[in-house]
Formats: sequence, structure tokens, C-alpha cells
Amino acid sequence: MDAHAITCASWSMLKAQLEVGAISSLQIVRAFRNVYEEDTRSASPLGALVEFFSDVEEHARTADNLRASCAQSTKTAGANGRSVSGKPLLGLPFAVKDNISVKGKHCTCGSKLLADYRAPYDATVVARLRAAGAIPLGRTNMDEFAMGSSTEYSVYGPTRNPRDRSRTSGGSSGGSAAAVAGGQAPFALGTETGGSVRLPAAYCGLYGLKPTYGLLSRYGVVAFGSSLDQIGFFATCIDDIALALSVTSGKDLYDSTSTCPPPATGRHAVSHHLAPFSAHECSTLRAAVPRELVDAPGVHPDVSAQFQRFLTWLRAQNVQVEEVTLPALQAAVPVYYLVATAEAASNLARFDGIRYGQRGDTDALLENYYRAVRTSGFGPEVQRRIIVGNYVLSRHFSGDYYRTSVRVRSRIEQECTQLLCSYHFIVCPTAATGAFPLGERIHDPLAMYCSDLFTTFVNLARLPALSVPVGTSGTGLPIGIQIIGSQWQECAVLRLAKRWEEAPHV
Repeated sequence: MDAHAITCASWSMLKAQLEVGAISSLQIVRAFRNVYEEDTRSASPLGALVEFFSDVEEHARTADNLRASCAQSTKTAGANGRSVSGKPLLGLPFAVKDNISVKGKHCTCGSKLLADYRAPYDATVVARLRAAGAIPLGRTNMDEFAMGSSTEYSVYGPTRNPRDRSRTSGGSSGGSAAAVAGGQAPFALGTETGGSVRLPAAYCGLYGLKPTYGLLSRYGVVAFGSSLDQIGFFATCIDDIALALSVTSGKDLYDSTSTCPPPATGRHAVSHHLAPFSAHECSTLRAAVPRELVDAPGVHPDVSAQFQRFLTWLRAQNVQVEEVTLPALQAAVPVYYLVATAEAASNLARFDGIRYGQRGDTDALLENYYRAVRTSGFGPEVQRRIIVGNYVLSRHFSGDYYRTSVRVRSRIEQECTQLLCSYHFIVCPTAATGAFPLGERIHDPLAMYCSDLFTTFVNLARLPALSVPVGTSGTGLPIGIQIIGSQWQECAVLRLAKRWEEAPHV
């Protein structure tokens, strides 16, 4: 493989080439580094990676040496192959969102407030990927503290869409999506609170998985909304997501919200060798289409057309597709922003310049010190959400706003759970439009918040969801749809998506 072929390849393709000795891990990381460095010199850089780790080539050499040593041992034993037992990801690089801890590296959350902070340990998901042999490649850009839908609220500047650099890559994990779509990384980690993996995946033409809440440990992730946050994956093919999920999911003693799913959907149920649903299995499946989302105002005709194309394909597979009603979904966006801002106000209280954050004027009175540090350190969107969160948590209004939103959230979760007792999947668009122009919504918070119309209910209901690229708009912008399953049913979601991926027309 030449350098261009390497940067266009999926994790699975690179893994296969490594195992036959066609390429080395060092070649892989150098190819991606070259793309990154060339892009930073361009007139309009993507702004996807904010740091390419300096020690990545050292780790790549170590991986190559281990593979060569194991290959020699295998050859001596009379067998063939260059795979390494217990390290299915050996030598494969991945990018990491800037709010996920990588030991010894900066973890700034795209904020001035954490400019000097270095993570003292690996996040559990990063540690598990490392244990499987994968190599952290670099940090990706993000909206400050993961609060945004366009990756414009970042101290590093905006991230651009590789398909059209005048447009957003989505947010808040837009840097991760742009890195994979732009050939700067073969795979990336992001985080989701209300759609921050699925929206960028849809805008950049990638697969983006948000797992069931609790399936992946949140240990080492800087918290935004603790009851909503979840690490997710960006990839160019389903096998890559299955491979990552197979080594990262499961209970973690460092995260009390992580759980052990039922045995049939446990840590090893999703494997790299994931098979798509067969024709017979498809004939037993039922998919629900929520009328509240399909008929929502503002859905672009190109999105509707591609979604109907996907429904037509489902019916051709003999999947039973039916429109349904979920009345509580109409409240999903306001409920999400009430819950998320309340939790954010609580979580971000620690960034006061004493426990965390840049130091301020030590001669100031304590209250003035806090005010000065947080005013200068937090950007306007983070300040806005902290103010809203503190308002809804205040003694006089918590009953009117926060407690009511928690009750409505339970109603949304109940409606979705009941529906998924009768249907295997919920399907809907990922976003109402393709990627919008940079700057279009940054000064209109309500318009930005409405970008999450199709995604927030999934987080509120703690469901797994996958954004699947299904086509493009008339102007060539990627369009994605969501396949949403019952809790712990990632395997079923991925198998249906893989059947779509392998369909002749895709």
C-alpha cells in the first residue's frame, strides 16, 4: 500500500495488511502525519487535530518489533501469520477527542481554562484500546466542554468539513469526524451528550455509534452531563466499530454508572467478524418511524428523499416498516437542554482556578477570584449554559423546571422502551439538513440547539444509536440516517447497518 491508500483505508483493512506483513505500523502513522502536516500548511486547514502526539512513531516501532518477534516465534513453531494473541489492534492508530484523558497529554476540552492541564491517567476506553495494541495518534478539536453542535466554540478555532471547507463538520465531536473523513486518522473517539457523535458523522459521511448508556466506561472523560455523556466511535466501516466495541465495552470498577449488560449482549457478543442479517432474519424484523420526527418542520427535501430511499430498501429486505407516534418526543429538545445545563452547572463548578483551571489574581477576595477566573476562562456558550443550569437548579425554580424535566424525561424513556418491545428498531434522519455554513448559527443559540432535534431523545432514553451514511444532497453534502435499538442491542443495530453497507447500491 502506498501512503495515499493507507490514509484512505479503514482500520480493518490496515489490520489485514499488518497481519500479512504488507505494511508496518510505522508506515501507517507516518502516512497520517504527512496528511496532517500538509493540511496545517494549507490556506484553509481543517482544524481537525489540535495535536499530533510526538511519541506516536516510538509506539509504532514498538508494535512492529512485537509483531516481528511473534512472527519469528510462530515461524519457528512451524506456523504462518503475523497476528499477535491478545492484541487484535496491534499497531493501529486512533484519534482522541480533547475531553478524553490520555496519560501525560494535554486535555483542554477546547477551553482556555484548561490550557495547561495534562491528564495524569488514561481514560478506561483509551486504556482498553492500548491493551489491545492500538496507539493514540493525537487530540481532536471540539466545542468547548462539549457544548455545541458545530465545533466553532473552541479556543483552537473552528473545524471545517472535509467535503466543503466553508461548512461545519458538526459538533461537539467535529474534530474527530473531520480527522477520519479528512484522512488524518483511520478511527476516532468522540463523546455524546445529545448527538455529538451522530451529527458530525452524518455531516462528514461516516458511521458514528452512540452506545447504550453505561456500556462504555466514562472514567477519564471530563464530565458535561453525567446522566447523558457517553463515549462513541467514528469509522468508515461497520467492522471497525464492531472491533472497537469488542475490546472496550463492559463494567469498569472506576465508573459506577458502567454496567454489565445481559449475557447475550455482553462484552464479547460484538466481534470483529460481525455478520449482517440474513434475508430470512430481515423478514422477521420490524422498524418504527416516529411521525413526530419525519413530519418535523425544517427537514430539507434532500434529507427526506434519502430517508425514503432507505425505507424503500428496508421494505425490499422484507423488514416491516410502520409509522408510529411518540407524543413525548415533542418535548425532547427542551427537556434535554434543561437536564444537560443543570448537570453542566454542577459538573463545571469545580473549574474555579483553585481545584482546576488557570490561576488568577491571588490577592482578590475569594468570590471575586472565582468570578474573574471563570469569566476569563469560559467562553460565551459555556457561560450561557452554566447560567441557565444554575437558574433551573435554584431553590425557587427547580420544581418548575428541573424536576418537571426529569419527569418528562422518564416519560420519553418509557415511551421509547414500550415501542421497542414491539419493534426491533426506530429509524429516522440524523439531522434535518446537511452540514450548514460556518458562522450561520453561532450567534443564534436557539437555531444551534434545534440542530439536535433528531438526536437528543436517544440520550434521554439511554438507547444505542448509529448514524449511517445513506447518500448526498443535490450539492454533494453527506446525509445520514439513524438506526436506534433497544438498550444493549448494539449488535443488532450494527448487523442491520452492515447489510446496508454490503448492499450492491451503496
